[in-house]
Amino acid sequence: MTIENPKRVAIIGSQGVPPQYGGFETLVDNIITHRRPGVEYTVFCSRPDMDTISGHSELSSYKGCKLKYISLRAHGVMSVPYDILSMIKAIRGYDAILILGVSGCIFLPVFKMLSKAKTIVNIDGLEHLRDKWKPAAKRFLKFSLGCCIRWADAIISDNKGIQDYVKEHYGRDAHLIAYGGDHSLRPINEQRQQAMLDYYSIKRQEYDLSICRIEPENNCHITLEAYSSTETQLVFVGNWNHSDYSRNLYEKYKHKKNIHLLRAIYDPDVLYTLRNNARRYVHGHRSGGTNPSLVEAMFFNMPILAFDVIYNRETTHGNAYYFNDSESLRKLIISEGLDGHAATDNARAEYAWKKIASEYEYLY
Repeated sequence: MTIENPKRVAIIGSQGVPPQYGGFETLVDNIITHRRPGVEYTVFCSRPDMDTISGHSELSSYKGCKLKYISLRAHGVMSVPYDILSMIKAIRGYDAILILGVSGCIFLPVFKMLSKAKTIVNIDGLEHLRDKWKPAAKRFLKFSLGCCIRWADAIISDNKGIQDYVKEHYGRDAHLIAYGGDHSLRPINEQRQQAMLDYYSIKRQEYDLSICRIEPENNCHITLEAYSSTETQLVFVGNWNHSDYSRNLYEKYKHKKNIHLLRAIYDPDVLYTLRNNARRYVHGHRSGGTNPSLVEAMFFNMPILAFDVIYNRETTHGNAYYFNDSESLRKLIISEGLDGHAATDNARAEYAWKKIASEYEYLY
């Protein structure tokens, strides 16, 4: 069916699709998967990132959407020129521009003078508050956020905690659109799941699980310290060679018999199997908004043990068990009878991609 006058939307700020890594890439993949007739997407992609990650940089289209390539990396300090160059190439030919993250929003005042497209920015987490950035980077990110708040036609927050922050500090209303998680459910038979568990030498319902980047703001040290003082099995998946922090933790806990430190896993079938057979999920993040790994875990009917900050309470709607240090986490670890069904019911109602894609389309 041909739609007259389709809505032409450019998506800027992700590494690109097909997705291999990261929340924004999964977001893009799912909103284009669930798009309705009448919406035409163009996704700007990082040629070097896609070459490195998946070798798909020569694709001209994906799931019926156009792909355009920028010869810069989409992360770290290079995310700023990457986003700006993408915006320059999207000045003409689009009805709406969806920008993911605020890195390149210092260019937004100029872009708005040159383009008639409606500009929508998903501000992601409050990057200028993250511990991993140095003071100069924090000042830049805060300035860029200010440009976004002032010049964007619409602002998206994926968590009420961030929505409240924008209202309190900038006096502007943000649209609350969450992150989805039902993509994490997969049709994998029991025999194949068992083979994967055997490969990692773990047993069904006999281990707790944590998946995250190994960074101080994700409180990995708290999680490992708590489990090291118990006999409960923990499977912890992360990038253990990322920094001095991650390498030191790996060396300190790699010989603990009840702690299994697995290198980063991107295979969705393996991730499904680890989540589907875990007893509980541990989420140590203390910053950001609606974290993808938390939402994805909420679909698996297991109790969620989450660090006690507003973002995690809002994401789980209070249907989790909260800790603020290693001792309070240890008490949860040795507790019996924890229930995860309420969190899963909440996830199915709030974090389905079809619903979220429709909410994005409403803003276009």
